[in-house]
Amino acid sequence: MSPTRERRRPSSDEETPDRAALARERRGRRSEEERRRTRAAARPSPRKRPNRRAEIRRRWVALLSLLTVIALVYLLFFSSMLGAQEVAVSGSRTVTADQIRAVAAVPMDKPMLRLSTDEIRDRVAAMPGIATVEVSRSWPSTVEITVTERTAIAFFDSGPGGDGVHLVDGGGVVFKTVPARPAGLPELKLPKVSADDPVTRAVTAVLGVIPEQLLKQVTTATAKTPASVEFTLSSGKIVRWGTAEQTDRKAKVLAALLTQDGKVYDVAAPELPTIS
Repeated sequence: MSPTRERRRPSSDEETPDRAALARERRGRRSEEERRRTRAAARPSPRKRPNRRAEIRRRWVALLSLLTVIALVYLLFFSSMLGAQEVAVSGSRTVTADQIRAVAAVPMDKPMLRLSTDEIRDRVAAMPGIATVEVSRSWPSTVEITVTERTAIAFFDSGPGGDGVHLVDGGGVVFKTVPARPAGLPELKLPKVSADDPVTRAVTAVLGVIPEQLLKQVTTATAKTPASVEFTLSSGKIVRWGTAEQTDRKAKVLAALLTQDGKVYDVAAPELPTIS
């Protein structure tokens, strides 16, 4: 009897490399397929060409938009349809509205957006009786001018050979000439009256802060320096006020001093008042 041949099974060490190679091959195929799918997904899909009707519609919309912008620009900046038609003035009392309109010189029918409100304001502000000016546009066609007039706080007389009686406001600005001395206003007795003069500004500043009841009694006001303001009352008494500081305290001290006899009442230093 021939010996039985036994079929030799490969050992695990021999079959492991083959299986590993097969697994790597399968993984490689899957990876390649996945890469193809990824590239296919990333590839942009072919764009649909717009049809002719949609393209024409878009062109008409763009053209109409451009024409609308051009029309608005023309209407706002070049057409008289939105031009100035009226000038409204408010706040004027002694200076008439017609005088302000004449000086403002607003060009009628000029487009509102092309009007220079700064130039109009500067022209009106140069008027002697005007203290402040505001100019604004009121659509569709009105220019509004709001003014604050100067208020006289005193006057001075230029004397014989001079040019008359002049009104002065709280800032020392000489803004108006009148034919006669105004009642109820004190007279400035100064060698020079001007808004540029420190002494003038100091005197008018004091007159602007003292109590109204006291101001009504003042007939003349003078000073040699900005810190030496004094005024004469209707009773003939002289008050040495000093500067515009400590107004309330000086007024209270002066009210107590005026109950006593005297000619000159000095409250320039209210903590050390004197009567002489």
